[in-house]
Amino acid sequence: MSGVQGVKVTLGEVLSEISAFERDGKLEEAEDLAERVLRAAPEHPHVLHLSGIVAYRRGRIPVAIERMEKSLALSPTVAIYPRNMCEIYRGAGRLDDALRMAQRAVELAPEDSRAHFNHALIRYERLELDDALAAADRALELDAEFPEAHFERAEVLLLGGRLAEGWESYEWRFKLKQAEGMLPKTDKPQWDGSPVPGGRLLLVADQGFGDCIQFGRYIPWVAERAPKPVLACSGDLVPILRQIPGIGRIVTRWEATGEFDAYIPLSGLPRLAGTTLDTIPTPIPYLHPDPAKIAGWKQRLDALTPRGKRRVGLVWAGRPTHKNDRKRTVKLSQFAPLFARPDLAIVTVQKGDRIDEVGGYFGPAPLVNLGPSIVDFTDTLAILQSLDLLVTIDTSVAHLAGASGRPTSLILPHAPDWRWLLGRDDTPWYPSIRLYRQQRAYDWSGVVERLVADI
Repeated sequence: MSGVQGVKVTLGEVLSEISAFERDGKLEEAEDLAERVLRAAPEHPHVLHLSGIVAYRRGRIPVAIERMEKSLALSPTVAIYPRNMCEIYRGAGRLDDALRMAQRAVELAPEDSRAHFNHALIRYERLELDDALAAADRALELDAEFPEAHFERAEVLLLGGRLAEGWESYEWRFKLKQAEGMLPKTDKPQWDGSPVPGGRLLLVADQGFGDCIQFGRYIPWVAERAPKPVLACSGDLVPILRQIPGIGRIVTRWEATGEFDAYIPLSGLPRLAGTTLDTIPTPIPYLHPDPAKIAGWKQRLDALTPRGKRRVGLVWAGRPTHKNDRKRTVKLSQFAPLFARPDLAIVTVQKGDRIDEVGGYFGPAPLVNLGPSIVDFTDTLAILQSLDLLVTIDTSVAHLAGASGRPTSLILPHAPDWRWLLGRDDTPWYPSIRLYRQQRAYDWSGVVERLVADI
């Protein structure tokens, strides 16, 4: 192939460059180069396969599947093709095809730890937890230092309610690539629960906002053993976490932490406290809205919503960069059965770009869009006090409502995040939340209808 100014480059070099772009998140560059190479070599299996991966990362799922299926047909014994294809099918919700590909990859490359890891992921999505655990364990037999396999093992165990075992594997989360920068760069040890002088323990609000809200309940437990711990967290969390008793200083930059003797991430506290399903602390509510904000939002809602109608808050979309957002986020229109209830008033507390969907709203229930007026979590917390019910997907607002004891209906994908467990419509983490689960993977039919019937 011809390169810049006539310099010859091999196809292998070009494919390596595409892979590097894709790995570094430079998807536009990867796509541009992949499309040019594909035009030059439209029947080359690896060109098809790699351009399919890039297309998938760009959200062009049908194109990705078409190209990668063709590469498989051209080279049916190349193990990496079904190994990657099972993840593409998983993302498309085609779990039977995904399992078939995962099993084919393991058959072709039985010593490939990543093939077994991908097999574990598919089994999790299918809620075949024993098989998922076996696949993750096999990946770890082949590569004992495989962080993703350890983390997948943790999620399988935790989802199945085996918390004591799950917390141990959960400790591997900070060795994941996406966890870089979550912990301070220090030679100080992770806290083991022993007494620490006042202000000498650093608490780190790691993971997502929902996780930090969920695990914030352990801060008073920490303060009994290490008085006035310093809390490092995102500025977005400061207004709500600072109201939890026992915290000393709160900082939003690593350089502001000062000297400390040990540190502990909030997500490590359930393990340290020996939490089981029967010992989850539920001091609900442990988040409390500002009375002045409650009054202000109540006055506004009284003016905007008709008298005599029950107010139902609504969140339908999460953060697009979340690894599971395709599974949890829905379209506003999918709540049509809710909108058909003339005895309700819908109050959206949705933030982000998806607020625009309100422009296409249609239904007998009046709708009030508060999203653009919400500044931070303290506003949402106050608004929840004036609602009869919150209806939401699995996002941080669900945790906010649960931690403040507000009635909440939470819709969940078939294979939910581990914290929601299996086979129950309640959660030991938040007594005021009721769970509504998909009956089939990636299929929301019937979920909203069941929820609405209970209102």
